[in-house]
Amino acid sequence: MTYTLKDLGWSNYFAQQTHELAGDLDTDITEDAMFRIIEVRRDKLLGLGAAGPQTLHPDRETGEFVVGDWVAVDDLFRVIALFDRKTILKRRAAGTDVRVQLIAANVDTLFVVSSCNADYNEARLERYMALAAEAECFPVLVLTKSDECDDPRSLMRQAERLAPALPVLTVDARTEEAVAQLEQWVRPGQTAALLGSSGVGKTTLSNGLTGIEAATGGIREDDAKGRHVTTARSLRPMKNGGWLIDTPGMRALRLADATDGINALFEDVVELAGQCKFSNCAHDTEPGCAVQSAIAAGDLEVDRLTRWRKLTAEDERNNQSLAQSRARDKAFGKMVHSTLKGAHHKKGR
Repeated sequence: MTYTLKDLGWSNYFAQQTHELAGDLDTDITEDAMFRIIEVRRDKLLGLGAAGPQTLHPDRETGEFVVGDWVAVDDLFRVIALFDRKTILKRRAAGTDVRVQLIAANVDTLFVVSSCNADYNEARLERYMALAAEAECFPVLVLTKSDECDDPRSLMRQAERLAPALPVLTVDARTEEAVAQLEQWVRPGQTAALLGSSGVGKTTLSNGLTGIEAATGGIREDDAKGRHVTTARSLRPMKNGGWLIDTPGMRALRLADATDGINALFEDVVELAGQCKFSNCAHDTEPGCAVQSAIAAGDLEVDRLTRWRKLTAEDERNNQSLAQSRARDKAFGKMVHSTLKGAHHKKGR
């Protein structure tokens, strides 16, 4: 099947960059040169354009590209330009790695998927909401396995308090009704992504939304944790004309550069903190603390303040680590440049 650029998600946001990029490259960028990245591999990219799928050859390390990107290529399908992203989902890499890991680009709707069983965890879900807010994606919380929940409506009302005006869907991922509910949030040409833990039904939802069958895995009964089924990110066409990025399950989500997203998610706490008598208020026992006054009045839950503090502190630590890593990389680059320059100067003599 062939697609127009508009079908693939091309918009004025990217079209406005074309003229400037063409000027920088001193070459015309035609419609046939535009590709959307549908898969990132070890040493190459798989793109989809108006002429169909094509293997693309990157002009830099493939780790600098992510599924959902738009690129321009030359006649030999070598990447010559990476378009600025409208939205970018990213996290700090797992373990002790301080680098930022890209998740998906140019996503309009972020489906955060959890289940109504033991996987449901408000603190973890708030991380996903902060990620969406930072990326400026529209979040939709999808609670699966509603058939296994005694009172899914009560859980839905509880989840709706996680973020202002947050849409919450309670579904049985195996049904056509679930597919229809999710499709309402993605128009033709728009892109959605599925994020969540393993075993919550992301692959089942993806199968229903795209009509492409992928293997699904079970979950352990003792802790409701699932096996990783999706092992790589890919961009797939949805049956309703949208696009879907399914991602491997995430047991841990470490935020990076997410200050604005956290502030947006905890807007109520941030607003109260701004009303405190002292600008450096720790919101504990200080006089004139608007946050503690709200807690005493029952307008703010202590647990919500605790989660805000935890995310804010983690974000500050991660930002410091990232800044230190970038400084080291910059210093190393300068050293290499200086060494090469000295060697070249010595050779010239």
